[in-house]
Amino acid sequence: MHFADFAAGSIGGALGVFVGYPLDTVKVRLQTQRHYKGLWHCVHSIYKTERLSGFFKGVSMPVSTVSVSSSVAFGTYRNCLQCIQQCRYGSGDARPAHLDFFLSGLAAGSAQVVVMSPADVVKVRLQTQTQPEYAVQGSTANVKVKYQGPLHCMATIVREEGVFGLYRGAHAMMLKDGPSFATYFLTYNIFCEWLTPAGQKQPEWSGVLLAGGCAGTCAWGLATPMDVIKARLQADGLGKRRYNGVVNCITESARQEGARVFFKGLGLNCARAFPVNMVVFATYEMVLKLIP
Repeated sequence: MHFADFAAGSIGGALGVFVGYPLDTVKVRLQTQRHYKGLWHCVHSIYKTERLSGFFKGVSMPVSTVSVSSSVAFGTYRNCLQCIQQCRYGSGDARPAHLDFFLSGLAAGSAQVVVMSPADVVKVRLQTQTQPEYAVQGSTANVKVKYQGPLHCMATIVREEGVFGLYRGAHAMMLKDGPSFATYFLTYNIFCEWLTPAGQKQPEWSGVLLAGGCAGTCAWGLATPMDVIKARLQADGLGKRRYNGVVNCITESARQEGARVFFKGLGLNCARAFPVNMVVFATYEMVLKLIP
């Protein structure tokens, strides 16, 4: 078993969170709240009412959990690829086919949902929490928010919705992450093949950065429609419940806002994915070189 990939994926994923989190907050607000008139209106509104801290709401939970989920994804991918090589070609050193990359990525995306779903629910709830609640004590009304931090948010969800509340939208997440991770790793390896100079086994660092950025962009282009559904299901619980499941969320969203609702945040996702995954893959490859 390859253990180095678990460590390299963990470090790369954690660094990637910091790079992309502000744009992720804007994306989630656009996907789940209808009063924003566009990208810049959303950015301006967040900065005006919440300052810079508003862009990093709930970041502590994703940093810790994305490092774990990224570790699971990259470790699962590498070890599944190794198993496929052994089964199909009789050797772990055999050159994998494109289908092998795709299937290994599919397994990686499915595996990391188990780890990532609770943290993603907490992240979305904190990012979409914009309206305060009012607690009346005597003659004064004290303004407070429902969730006072990641751990309080998690405890509140479990208390009000049960443990399965932390897995709201998990089916949509599985439908999103399985195919998108398959595309992610396949695209990365294809670009690495194209960008590797003759006589070398790997591309230069500029090639790794470009391949990582393109892989992230392609994966998010495919994932955005289900990401919209996932975010809506996860945010559904902060206020009045609107959706009964994945299919109901899809049909209601399309009926009320048209087909273009499924592409809310597409440009933002792709713009965020390029630098984030440049950092993720460059860090991943660097750590693999440092670990014996």
